[in-house]
Amino acid sequence: MVKIRLTRGGAKKRPFYHIIVTDVRSARDGRNIERVGFYNPVAQGNEQRVTLDLARVEHWVKNGAQLTDKVRNLVKEAGKAQAAA
Repeated sequence: MVKIRLTRGGAKKRPFYHIIVTDVRSARDGRNIERVGFYNPVAQGNEQRVTLDLARVEHWVKNGAQLTDKVRNLVKEAGKAQAAA
């Protein structure tokens, strides 16, 4: 099965996550199929908090990919931000 989930990056106490499409059997920071965006939980000022390629996410979901709970919330947030712009 294919999942769309977060993979951690960044420094200690400064997390940064890539939103990736991956096989469920691979490790959290292991192999991935495609990177579709990023999430910066500690963004301040003009820094972007979420950037997401919604067209690619929709493509993967139509082909059977499952979203994790956090990624589902981030997709909603990105959709609202894109609609407002």
